[in-house]
Amino acid sequence: MTQRVDRYVTDGGLETDLIFHHGADLPEFASFPLVEDDRGRELLTQYYDGYAAVAAKAGTGLMLEAPTWRANPDWGAVVGYDAVALDRVNRAAVELLHGLRDRYRSELGLADVKVGGLHGPRGDGYVAGEDADPDEAAEYHAAQARSAAAAGADLATVLTLTGAGEAIGFVRAVRDAGLPAAVGFTVETDGRLPDGTPLRDAIERVDAEARPDYFVVNCAHPTHVAPGLEGDGAWLSRIEGLRPNASRMSHHELDEAPELDEGDPAELRVSTDALRDRLPNLRIVGGCCGTDSRHVAALWGVG
Repeated sequence: MTQRVDRYVTDGGLETDLIFHHGADLPEFASFPLVEDDRGRELLTQYYDGYAAVAAKAGTGLMLEAPTWRANPDWGAVVGYDAVALDRVNRAAVELLHGLRDRYRSELGLADVKVGGLHGPRGDGYVAGEDADPDEAAEYHAAQARSAAAAGADLATVLTLTGAGEAIGFVRAVRDAGLPAAVGFTVETDGRLPDGTPLRDAIERVDAEARPDYFVVNCAHPTHVAPGLEGDGAWLSRIEGLRPNASRMSHHELDEAPELDEGDPAELRVSTDALRDRLPNLRIVGGCCGTDSRHVAALWGVG
């Protein structure tokens, strides 16, 4: 199949997949320590291999995001990583993906494979705190961005942000590190950010103060994203990535759920397809909590 390099498969719910399907122990939902030992790297390799296979079947490019969503100062400290250790692990994660890219190019013929340094929010991705000061957020994200750039990442993405202030700071930090930047917001069941901001307002504020290369919406079921896409305007064309949850549960319900809600891959595709007319530039599609390569294959019609 001819490769469409303007479209990219990306991965799914790394942490939920490894915890519930592979029995991995991820303290504080942190997957980045896995890059430090052979068994952890083997688990990560198996995980990414599934999405490389989807991209090969779909004839698209592949967006590899590093397992570093929690590899920032506050969360790193909780699991015993200081600044030096975080620099080491962020670099190692990107280097792992470079090795996978080389293999996917040679074995699967994937000509276009992007390697991304992945950031997460300073706080809880499901709970909004006070709107972050952009300057403080830039300082907070700067070291992680520099580590990814030093290791040769092609871009840096942040996922599951709950407010615009941190997004602005993140973009500034990534730009200072010399990388392209992508901002991922999550929304509640009403399509608004967890801090109550309409998705449109958040995107327009970030674009006005620190325009990223594009936006992503992640960690919400498509039926929760839909209300946030109402109305018209150029802001809709700025959303180029979508990584939905498999479950229709709210963030609060997911936090309290004792078991993984995997949803239905076929239903997830139908509800995701219903958003495509509202997102004219959608080109990067993967999953988030509760999803694995089966869901992403369904989203790309190769399941």
